[in-house]
Amino acid sequence: MTFVKQVKSKAYFSRFQVKFRRRREGKTDYRQRKRLVCQAKNKYQTPKYRMVVRFTNTQVICQIVYSLIDGDRIFCQASSKELARYGLKAGLKNYAAAYCTGLLVARRLLQKIGLDETYEGNTEVDGNVVSTEYEKKKYYVDEVDEDKRPFRCLLDVGCRPTTTGCRIFGALKGGADGGLDIPHSEKRFPGYDRDAKEYDADMHRERIFAGHVGEYMEYLDEEDNAKYQEHFAAYIANKYEADGLEELYEGVHEKIREDPSASEKTEFSPDKTFKRKPKLTYEERKAAVQAKKDAKIAEIEEDDE
Repeated sequence: MTFVKQVKSKAYFSRFQVKFRRRREGKTDYRQRKRLVCQAKNKYQTPKYRMVVRFTNTQVICQIVYSLIDGDRIFCQASSKELARYGLKAGLKNYAAAYCTGLLVARRLLQKIGLDETYEGNTEVDGNVVSTEYEKKKYYVDEVDEDKRPFRCLLDVGCRPTTTGCRIFGALKGGADGGLDIPHSEKRFPGYDRDAKEYDADMHRERIFAGHVGEYMEYLDEEDNAKYQEHFAAYIANKYEADGLEELYEGVHEKIREDPSASEKTEFSPDKTFKRKPKLTYEERKAAVQAKKDAKIAEIEEDDE
């Protein structure tokens, strides 16, 4: 095979088309987005809803989103920073916090559309996948009401890798246990063995109640107490102990189900006492530099003497 040099001439560059901006920035997977957003024509503009899960350095954010031709609309949202209202003030981005945030956004959404009493979700957290068939269609809820179908949404993971045991699936499980109809299986939950094709629901339940965090707290306290004091400073400040984490998260789940509504917005009042220093003139800056030079010269002369 002969070597052919690729000639990038004016004709090539005049026809070159750049990719979408968010693709160039690595923010949006358009192949995934097209399949999550595009609806069948016979649905008559009924939107496809997505459960969007994102992680920052400090919190978990869960949103129920639908798309219009001019952009996305957020139907309902919750973040793990709201969990302080329900008694959880530390560890706001681990697997257990992701579950709580997914549960919160599910209960809040169903309360908003009037389905919270019809679909209560899975109140006994056991880690198993709940599903049922109704009229030759599979729903991921306990029972299907004859008059009102469950609220279906699809998980949107963004550009995160979907590895087994990822925290994203903690939020998914929280939303499913909260009463949302989210298609899923146990193959990406903690406790699934791909080689043996077996699923250990008890291991998943342990993650939901932060059992792995408690084990690490006990290990670190015995092996390296200084690192324990530094690493779990927020837990120690809030008096969270390794033995009491399960009871703590059970209480958080109960409080979320009692009142999932969003808190009232507080108006932002900026601090107007702060005043910025006036900008120095050229002469003032020059004088300050000269003063530093004189001080340094005087210091050197004293050392020489």
